[in-house]
Amino acid sequence: MKSSFRFNDNALRYLIFFSLLGSLLIHSFIKYGLLNQTIGLIMPKASAQVPVINSPNGFTPDWSRFKFSDMIISESGSVTYPGTRGTETRTWTAGQSISEFMELGDFETPQLAIENLNLSTIASAQGINLSELTLDDFQLAQWQTLPSLTEAIPGLGNRNVTSVKPVSDFLRRFGITGGTIGNASRNSRLRDVPLGRVINLKNYSLTSISDIQNTSINRFENWQDSKINGVPGLSTLTWNNLPGLRTLDLSFVAKVDLPLGDIEANRTRSISGSYQDGFNVSCLQNNCAHAEMSGIGETTGTQWISGKFQKVNGGFGILKALNDGQEPTGRNPFGSSFKQVVWNIYEGSGKVETAMFFRICKTIPFIGRTCSPYFIGPVPFIEYREKDPIVLGQPNSLP
Repeated sequence: MKSSFRFNDNALRYLIFFSLLGSLLIHSFIKYGLLNQTIGLIMPKASAQVPVINSPNGFTPDWSRFKFSDMIISESGSVTYPGTRGTETRTWTAGQSISEFMELGDFETPQLAIENLNLSTIASAQGINLSELTLDDFQLAQWQTLPSLTEAIPGLGNRNVTSVKPVSDFLRRFGITGGTIGNASRNSRLRDVPLGRVINLKNYSLTSISDIQNTSINRFENWQDSKINGVPGLSTLTWNNLPGLRTLDLSFVAKVDLPLGDIEANRTRSISGSYQDGFNVSCLQNNCAHAEMSGIGETTGTQWISGKFQKVNGGFGILKALNDGQEPTGRNPFGSSFKQVVWNIYEGSGKVETAMFFRICKTIPFIGRTCSPYFIGPVPFIEYREKDPIVLGQPNSLP
């Protein structure tokens, strides 16, 4: 009987000892960020980061290897909003390329000038034979009317109806068999009739409409509504071919000094934010994981807060209401076509993973251009380690 009590007493001591040991381990995990690092090792890694040029003036994407088709989104989503054709819905699935659901109008920015491209330029950069494609492969051809097509393509209106097969077949349905295309386009019956509603665009070569391949994208009606992959070759066109990139100001550069995890709270020297709130938005909350910067003067000690934990105001116009008007905090060092967001922080390895976030933009009749917050993402972007140079972009205001 006495030995039984001694056994239970020993068991109780062991239980207390191991409970205290477990509590200390858990406390250490939380206090020193080990928990986050351990979870980071267990969780599957995101897809590969973008190719970069490692320059002392800051890591920049290697634009000669940077393309829409490689931008793979990590989280699924769906949103409904007012657009040019009434209520529209945008849906995306994790693992999908953004070229499949993002539209040209979302990237109507001076830093890309994507709308100034034409099919010939895109095709010649990649060795694509446009004559092997059909009009149906050029998505925006589906909703062009004869008047809009005549206005978009210089010289088309002067051609005879019979010399352009798709136009000839289209007009024959309306009893028009001769004359110039320009005269026919003034027929009031054709004002609102899209070509794709009358003829099957799959039956015609893309180059069967004279000079369509040499006409800049922005001359076509409602060009903004075309998906990226609705323009032949655009999804695989490397960004060094986009004319607007030369306008980027990359002069404001710092270094990643110290990645700090979610134990950090109430950081007030922020160098991140949004176009709407500015880029020095303090993080006044318990979790302010961030990358601390070093650099010239007061740049040292500034904090790029993780957008995984802090949200800020974004967007303008009627689409501002999407995602409750919120977007992850970050910066736009490479222009307004996407936002760079500090996403995952790994204190132990001194690593910072950033992500791209995108927005929906529309130009709505009688309303004008409107954009949602940057909330479509994350898409893996540049990975940094301690002492790596990082482009901060403009503005260069410091807290």
